[in-house]
Amino acid sequence: MERGEFLKKIMEKKGFNPSSLSKESGVPYTTIRSMIERNLNNASIDNVIKICRVLGISVESITKQEDSEVRESSAVYDASPTLKTPLYGSIAAGALSLVDPVTASDVRYINLPAEALGKYSHAKGLFALKVNGESMNKVIPNGSYIACKPIEIEDLKDDDIVVFSVDNEYSMKRFRRDDENRVLIFSPESTDRKYHDIVVPFDTPNDLKIYAKVVWYAVTLD
Repeated sequence: MERGEFLKKIMEKKGFNPSSLSKESGVPYTTIRSMIERNLNNASIDNVIKICRVLGISVESITKQEDSEVRESSAVYDASPTLKTPLYGSIAAGALSLVDPVTASDVRYINLPAEALGKYSHAKGLFALKVNGESMNKVIPNGSYIACKPIEIEDLKDDDIVVFSVDNEYSMKRFRRDDENRVLIFSPESTDRKYHDIVVPFDTPNDLKIYAKVVWYAVTLD
């Protein structure tokens, strides 16, 4: 099997076409079409890496001319790249709480599965946190690891789950904007009724900061 045909077949198995793969990978549509038609001849390694990350395969699997169905299956399902992501401590999914600062000298890193992150696998500034608390346990259990994408408040949509702070105290909640009453509402989603909305007026003097929206989570089950 030629490399171009191999790439096209993997794309179809993953639910992509040249247009959608271009949007996810950042590689121009015409370049992807050319890679398929020319069997990756003269394709830049940078573009190959970007495409492989989105498809969840290794660069080696796509650059080697192998028509074995066994090799193809292994490439698609076994070679999944990961993203080395900074882990910035923990976030309270409960009442607002203080968070110890993390400095460059003591930051840890964890590997997140690129394929599981989907369209966010190439997002700039991704970072991870560990959830500490039960106020979002209907969605994200205590002890989960979350991946967060930095975002400005004007880019938030209702129902985004966000990491935020008020007066330098941090939390994670579901976001909603109430224009009629001119307030921002941060709501828990918990089996414990002790947690309540945090309401911040538009004109509040409080030091409100939105750090990121949560785009992925994982937890180890007992």
